[in-house]
Amino acid sequence: MFKNIEFKRISVKKSSLKTFGFFLLFSSFIWFSVQISKEYTQIIDIPVSYVNIPLDKSITKERPGFLKLRIQDKGFAIWYYKLFKPRVELDLGKALEQNGALVYNFEANRETLEDQVNINFEKARFLQESIAIAYQAKKVKKIKIKPRIDLSYAVGYSASREIKLTPDSIKVSGPENIIDTLQSLQTVKLQVSNIKTDVSGSVRVDTSKLGMLSFYTTKVNYSQEVEKFTEGSVKVPVTVLNLPENTNISIFPKQVLVYFQVNLKQYEMVKPEDFSVVCDFNDISEGDDFIIASIAKSPSFVRNLRLNERKIQFVIKR
Repeated sequence: MFKNIEFKRISVKKSSLKTFGFFLLFSSFIWFSVQISKEYTQIIDIPVSYVNIPLDKSITKERPGFLKLRIQDKGFAIWYYKLFKPRVELDLGKALEQNGALVYNFEANRETLEDQVNINFEKARFLQESIAIAYQAKKVKKIKIKPRIDLSYAVGYSASREIKLTPDSIKVSGPENIIDTLQSLQTVKLQVSNIKTDVSGSVRVDTSKLGMLSFYTTKVNYSQEVEKFTEGSVKVPVTVLNLPENTNISIFPKQVLVYFQVNLKQYEMVKPEDFSVVCDFNDISEGDDFIIASIAKSPSFVRNLRLNERKIQFVIKR
């Protein structure tokens, strides 16, 4: 009988303990809920990072600073800010240069900052008006761009002008000791084949191994007018230069064919009198029986010139 009574007493105590624990936890939850629903004033530090740094400047500050805010909000919101710290990016393109530093004004950029963090700025106040970021000026130089573009044309097509780059130079900034040694840059390699029409496009500038430099642009446009070409020939007399007085010379052939390529639209403009083929008497050595002919004059719009005969036989008549 005593054992039964003892068992019942123990059971009552365990049941009471559970009930007590439940009400303790419940009351603690109610107390916590009431506390975090109240409004508090708290100072929070929001880490900042920098973006859109001017290309002619190098940031010398090792660690970015903080955006300090005094906020008045519910305890839950403050707890959330402490646990999940927001971050903001400061656009240094909007900063002002003052006394050798870039000064970013928080109040002037309030809307931009509001978009980045989930904070009611109507209940917040900046503890500092701005942040000053020290910088070191970079040297800026305009560098010529050279194309590495291989264009191969279909049969009967070619170009009368070199490939054009726009822009043909770009601005580069960086340490003075590197910038001063840089004379030109190249595009990356590009190959276009079987061209029959005008070509154009964009190509990147090769910036590999130049990580210390900042480039205002890394892409240029290229273009080239492509035309249909044809081959023609004209018969031109050979002239002997530097012929001594009282020297009579007979040459063969007296005329040679000059072959050329020309834009189909300009073919009719080519005239024999626009060419000149010459030999120089001073080039004759003892025992020679021929002189080498060369083209001395030709129209500027023809290309790929060649002679059907370069060795001109001669006989000096005494």
